[in-house]
Amino acid sequence: MGFLVLIAIALFLAGPVLAIMALAAVRRFERESSSLAQIPQLTSRIYVLEKRILALEAVMRQAPLAQGRAEDVQQAAVSPPEAEPTAPPPASVGLRAATPAQPSGRQPTSVLGGPVIGAAYARSAAPVDLENRIAGNWFNRIGIVAMLIAISSGLKWAFDNNVIGPSGRVAIGVLLGALLLPWSQWLLGKGYSYFSEGIAALGEATLFLSVWAGCQYYMLYSRDVGFAAMIVITGVMAAVAIGRNSQRIALLSLLGGLLTPILVSSGKDQQVVLFAYLILLGSGALAIASKKDWQSLVPIAFIGTQIYFWGWYSEFFHRTSPLERTVVFATLFFFLYGALPVAKAIRGLAPRELDVAIVLLNAFAYSGALFILLWPADKWPLTLLFLALAAGHVGIARLVPASQDDQSALARLLYAGLALTFLTLAVPIRLEGKWITLSFSAEGAILVWTGFRAASNFLRQAGYLLLAISGLRLLLLPPAGGQFLFNPRFAVFAVMIASLGVALWAARTHETDVAEPERTEIGILAVAINMYALIALSLEFWDYFAKAGGGTDAALAQHVSLSVLWTLYATLLLFFGVQKKSALLRWQSLALFGLVVGKVFLYDLSFLDRGYRILSFFVLGAVLLGVSFSYTRKLARERGN
Repeated sequence: MGFLVLIAIALFLAGPVLAIMALAAVRRFERESSSLAQIPQLTSRIYVLEKRILALEAVMRQAPLAQGRAEDVQQAAVSPPEAEPTAPPPASVGLRAATPAQPSGRQPTSVLGGPVIGAAYARSAAPVDLENRIAGNWFNRIGIVAMLIAISSGLKWAFDNNVIGPSGRVAIGVLLGALLLPWSQWLLGKGYSYFSEGIAALGEATLFLSVWAGCQYYMLYSRDVGFAAMIVITGVMAAVAIGRNSQRIALLSLLGGLLTPILVSSGKDQQVVLFAYLILLGSGALAIASKKDWQSLVPIAFIGTQIYFWGWYSEFFHRTSPLERTVVFATLFFFLYGALPVAKAIRGLAPRELDVAIVLLNAFAYSGALFILLWPADKWPLTLLFLALAAGHVGIARLVPASQDDQSALARLLYAGLALTFLTLAVPIRLEGKWITLSFSAEGAILVWTGFRAASNFLRQAGYLLLAISGLRLLLLPPAGGQFLFNPRFAVFAVMIASLGVALWAARTHETDVAEPERTEIGILAVAINMYALIALSLEFWDYFAKAGGGTDAALAQHVSLSVLWTLYATLLLFFGVQKKSALLRWQSLALFGLVVGKVFLYDLSFLDRGYRILSFFVLGAVLLGVSFSYTRKLARERGN
């Protein structure tokens, strides 16, 4: 019974589709035939016009020339014989569309004396647009809704009074929906494009509701038959949209296809059928969008797919479900909606704003799905998938043709940025604690170095950002210490300093390629190297003297050690600043000396015992005197020179 119903529905739909195709072919043949039939008529009219022009030229040559205004008028009306072309082009035959208003106030005329038409109509065209929109478009939609309500009410009355049985009700709905499609095509042939599209939408809605009532409400056939029938309806509407070159009908077909799983849902877990159907529906939408360049289909198909995926996940997914199959379907969805933007980018086409949005949303949805499905039980597969995504996006960025066009650069930048994002996300998934800091700092240094080699400011800025994140993380979450200078904390600081040093070395090597705003960032790198080195040594000395003694003596020794360490470090900075003629190093030295002076005079003088206080002041005073002497001698040498 169900199979026969499906065959009947297919036949009902096949008839209108064949009729539409035949009618379109006939219309096209008529237009071609009418164009061919007009050729002899046009040839005859051209011949008559040529004879009239030749006769007019002969009369003008023989007639005596009048004086005054009559002569001017005559010369303005007829061009000199020598200026006329011997064979006028086809575009010059017939009436001219419009001419400027004449100063005399007379109506413009063509070469044959006829009035020029169209100017007044063009002036009144703008106000008619709103009228057409209200009467032709809005009233069309309202009328369709009213008709749908009237038909539904009438059918409901007939159904409630058992005038028509269930089978008859479904058959009437299918028949009405099928007949609306050729009627829509006939209306299109008459020039009522908006009205015909509304009738096509009404036909699709009638077919969907009729099939749904047959399988869900009256249960005349199974849900599988209803599902297959709705797929047929969706395919027919897609074919109509392509044949009529109508984006609105294609959009209605897609919406109907997205509603189909809800209309025939049984409330059970049918993951394979649902997701396979969404893949087929999305593939069809992408194929049509690519062929016709209809931009509205892709985002609607993507949003509908995501709604179904997460709806299924919240309702049916749990850890005992086939996890691998769900990951495979999520991956297929990601590839499906990522394929079209990738193909455009590789062909060198400029990405539109909608393409960029789809790429970013698709990557975000897929990474979120992987994280929710695999975290925290499957860290290794999750890490490998993120690394594979990073490698794939790097490959896409390299396949995008290099060009000076900003749009082409945007495509490369987009996929390179996603690659970097996936690589960065892979680090904290698998690693923990200090290893995250180590990975981020090393990755940042590599990005800065690669950015200078590839002349990519984007990679350099990404590297600076990762170095800043790793440096902040190290300050907020430092690892535990241990043996003096041989412990995980000092090792992480050493790697951080080395990463900053590599970035600074790359910048100094390509100093000619550095723009002015980036010089500030490079200066921050130089300051950060000394800052982290001083912090690392200070922590080591603090822990060492804390373990060396106990009680009050240990605390006093810690503070004295910091004062001495900072003084010596400032002295080294000053020495290298003078040797290398680096004002930046010298200013760092002076700033650190200022910090030591503040600590000694404000803290050591008040809280340290006499012996420690004497030692702090002696070291600081001696060093400051030496610094003062060095600067005095340097100034004297500069004056002598």
